[in-house]
Amino acid sequence: MDSSSSGQNDPTNTTDSTQSEQETATSSKSKVKRKPVMPRSTVWDHFTKFKTDNGDTKGKCNYCNKEFCCDPKRNGTTALRNHMNTCKKHPHAIETRQALLDLQPNSNNVEGEVGTLTTWKYDENAIREALVSMIIIDELTFKFVEGEGFRKFMRAICPKFKIPSRWTISRDCYLVYVEERSKLKSYLKRNCQRVSLTTDTWTSLQRINYMCITAHFIDNDWKLHKKIINFCPITSHKGDAIGRAIETCLLEWGLDKIFTITVDNASSNDIAISYLKKKLANWGVTVSNSDYLHMRCMAHIVNLVVMDGLKDVGESVLKVRNAVRYIRSSPARLKKFKECVEYEKIDGKSSLCLDVPTRWNSTYLMLNIAQKYERAFERYESQEPMFRLELGENGVPDFHDWSECRKMAEMLSHFYELTLRISGSRYITSNMFFGEISDLAFILNQWVDSTNVEEFFNSQNCGSFDMCTRLDTFSNCPINVEEDLEELEKFEEVLPSIGLTQLGGSSCSTPTLNS
Repeated sequence: MDSSSSGQNDPTNTTDSTQSEQETATSSKSKVKRKPVMPRSTVWDHFTKFKTDNGDTKGKCNYCNKEFCCDPKRNGTTALRNHMNTCKKHPHAIETRQALLDLQPNSNNVEGEVGTLTTWKYDENAIREALVSMIIIDELTFKFVEGEGFRKFMRAICPKFKIPSRWTISRDCYLVYVEERSKLKSYLKRNCQRVSLTTDTWTSLQRINYMCITAHFIDNDWKLHKKIINFCPITSHKGDAIGRAIETCLLEWGLDKIFTITVDNASSNDIAISYLKKKLANWGVTVSNSDYLHMRCMAHIVNLVVMDGLKDVGESVLKVRNAVRYIRSSPARLKKFKECVEYEKIDGKSSLCLDVPTRWNSTYLMLNIAQKYERAFERYESQEPMFRLELGENGVPDFHDWSECRKMAEMLSHFYELTLRISGSRYITSNMFFGEISDLAFILNQWVDSTNVEEFFNSQNCGSFDMCTRLDTFSNCPINVEEDLEELEKFEEVLPSIGLTQLGGSSCSTPTLNS
């Protein structure tokens, strides 16, 4: 009894038993198998991993049963991935050498018409050229190709294509520019006799002076073309700098047969044209000694005429401008005004626009749109006390102000529509000069001769009388010749009806009567 009880209370025996229990627990844990790690690579969706008799790790293709070494420490999965892209029995494999059928949409995008069935195959160079074309046509930044959204899109539709960096894409764009420039040079030498130029200069927000030169010409098929041949910084807006820049551009492009150069009415352009006249005379390629080389931009002339007549706008225009500015200054005010438009049942989709005082066309658009919403302005005034409080008692447009603004908008509409017609670059405008200016002068004279118009012009500080005299001072001989030629062509169509066979002809003979 004593020996047994003493053995139970012996601390040495207790320690030994504890150690034996820990060893037993450790041995039991070592016998527990770890959970196998799932393979991370996507190639294992198409391969089966197995062990050979020698203990090597291999992968077998699920489609063609080919085996490849894939030990993670020695081989990796590169061989498996390469085989997956070229396996003949792979259900989603694309044979790069085999063309695919593709239904291309019609170029005219006409609904109901079936497109053209063509063949397509993967071509990395073609995709890269299309990417460069997209950057240029859509005016995207070079860093667009490094955007996460674009890269995700390309991984989804064409993961094989290696997306170039922004530096690479910028070099590709420059190569396209060089290639297209070379093509245009060759085209100009083959397809045109004389070239007319238009140029303009301006200063950027960074205080850098720029100049753009555009070439206008008619090809051998009598089609009018417009091509920008230079866009470059210049040292200053002085005439000598402009003239030298144009001369350098002509030498680079190999152009010497210049018919006209159209510029605005700045005095510096007179110096530039004088400089170019001397150079063209030295080249021996002038037309009528360059007497008609300098052409003044008609749109710029119209702009000067209107701006001079509207130097100080009247009180009615100022009231409408302040009213539009008040409503557009807050989204809540603009929403309230739209509700007033709906209540008054005014059919108008144009939103109010605030003008730029230095641009008369924006003033016309502001007045033309605002006068349509006269009833909406009146309702807004009755529902919003702050409108009259902020504009003042005499600052809210009344019936008289709206009437004056309608007259102003009607007068400016003729100048606005004329500017749109003569600013086209895809059709001939030289033959329109005489008729357009004559029509405008006739309309202004009618305004001057009408009753109460003088009071209107005086109230609005509008120099319409000066506009009429200014329009009479602008004329160009070549433009009048174009007008005469057009009238001559119309007259030739009438000749058979009056018994004449021809007028002039290649030998410039006199008209002859039918026998």
